[in-house]
Amino acid sequence: MEKYKFIFKALSYNFKKLELFKQAITHTSYANERGTYHNERLEFLGDAVLELAISEILYFKFPQAEEGKLTKARAFLVNETSLAQIARRLKLGEVILLGKGEESQGGRTKNSILADTLEAILGAIYLDSQSFKEVKRVINCLFGPLIPSNLNKLKEKKDYKTLLQEYTQEHFGDRPVYTLIKSTGPDHAKIFHVKVTIPRVPPLEITTQGYSIKGAEQKAAQKALSILHQTEPTY
Repeated sequence: MEKYKFIFKALSYNFKKLELFKQAITHTSYANERGTYHNERLEFLGDAVLELAISEILYFKFPQAEEGKLTKARAFLVNETSLAQIARRLKLGEVILLGKGEESQGGRTKNSILADTLEAILGAIYLDSQSFKEVKRVINCLFGPLIPSNLNKLKEKKDYKTLLQEYTQEHFGDRPVYTLIKSTGPDHAKIFHVKVTIPRVPPLEITTQGYSIKGAEQKAAQKALSILHQTEPTY
């Protein structure tokens, strides 16, 4: 408990069930080596809790804002870059449990791992407190300083998946579809092979790989945008 006190203080939250916090900071690479639980389920829950909390915070903070501006504000706040920035402020990298392979590859400094761990911690807080109000309070403390005072001056941070979705909806009237094809390599250093399908005629399919599913999807989106910007839209 003592070695996590600085994290709890930064979060303004003390866990009742320490095992939930330990699971939240356990990366799959560590879990696969030790035969223990990892944080992916908590990350799934935390992602949903975070999006709802930020949506509610923005809804009441900007009562006159249109849906489009609220959506852009949420995208500005809820993305890998912002999450990793907050995770670094909390010094999460110091406590994340990583496998040997991920540790040797600099996993403690990777945006994807830091962001996923923060989402998992938010999921754990939701379960530990059994209160959406409480986890929203924590989220407000963490993300509040990033919320702009004027949405009209907002410069949205867009990742490649967001940019690709906007492009395909504008030109083809539908969203891209991401599919996990397979994973290869040992448990401590898995490589994920992902395919993105662009909803045009004929469909455009692009395959990439990465050390995380999210990372592979971002690379696929980046590659798709590069190809689409070199060609005229086909209907």
